[in-house]
Amino acid sequence: MSDLITILRGAKKHVMTGVSYMIPFAVAGGVTLAVCVMLGGQNAVPSEGVLGLIAQVGIAGLTLMVPVLAGYIAYSIADRAGIAPGFIGGYIANTIGAGFLGGLFAGLLAGILAFYLKRVKVPAAMSSVVSIFIIPLVDTLLVCCVMLFVVGTPIAAMMSALTDWLNNMGTGNAVLLGIILGAMDCTDMGGPIGKVAYTFGVTMVGTIEASTGLPSFSAMQVMAAVGASCAIPPLACGLSTLLFRDRYTDDEKEAGKAALVMGVVSISEGAIPFAANSPLRTIPQLMVAGGLGGALAMLLGAGNPAPWGGLIVAPIVTNPFGYCLAIAAGAVVGALLMGISRKAIAAKTEMVGEDDDDDLDLDIEIG
Repeated sequence: MSDLITILRGAKKHVMTGVSYMIPFAVAGGVTLAVCVMLGGQNAVPSEGVLGLIAQVGIAGLTLMVPVLAGYIAYSIADRAGIAPGFIGGYIANTIGAGFLGGLFAGLLAGILAFYLKRVKVPAAMSSVVSIFIIPLVDTLLVCCVMLFVVGTPIAAMMSALTDWLNNMGTGNAVLLGIILGAMDCTDMGGPIGKVAYTFGVTMVGTIEASTGLPSFSAMQVMAAVGASCAIPPLACGLSTLLFRDRYTDDEKEAGKAALVMGVVSISEGAIPFAANSPLRTIPQLMVAGGLGGALAMLLGAGNPAPWGGLIVAPIVTNPFGYCLAIAAGAVVGALLMGISRKAIAAKTEMVGEDDDDDLDLDIEIG
């Protein structure tokens, strides 16, 4: 039990290891995909031609983010024994729609199981077989069973319930709906909650009126709230690294530059490195910012006919000024809240010199 407590107290260190390995994938994949979307000019990911092929590179990078995060969290806990279970568990987390939060859980679980499996005493002749064959196999099967049968079922039920709730809510209270959709979009950055909000907006805007051949304005308002709030997380993270440079690591500053590009074309995954590294100082702040952006988009009467978001759709949005203002307000508020919630890196360094590692690990944000 004491070993488990030690692992959990050091959870922030393990998560930071995963994040540091994940950031290059976020940068390479996210920026590549963002550039393809901008050059394609269709307010969507290109699916044909050279840009369509290059976009697959960006999609691959973003798809690998969660498995890499989970794999290196497990590696930080249990060395090489945790890599395969962590990567595969992270892949399953993506497959079932659990997003980066599922990846965090899979990585920690895979690492903890591998740590304890390594401590099982076996004859010396069997040690190499155990480390290469038994531990990866048993750990992977256990982690994936938990992800598929324990985590996956509640996520599916939650997505169904949220969708039904939003459908029943309709557009009767536009501002309240904008707040809810905006906050949902900024909860897990492409995870199940955000997917429900995005799918709801796309479904609404995909309903074409026979008389006009266009979506109803209320449907376009919903998509405007969704499109604005999807862009806010990466923009807020990138802007925060510029405004509060002493409160972010060098890796985070580099991720912030990529996040700004990704935010322009509404790739909310650009915020994942920040949310994974410091969830309690990122996710609530972004939810407030997203709720503000969604509410303003509704209040100002912006309408988005495209099943996409970000600043790239501004030229075709009804009331583009209101739409851009909603994004800008949300991004600025999110950036300020994130910066204020963090301490200067220099101050943390001084604490490391004064306190031992165990005391430092008490200030963790997950686990």
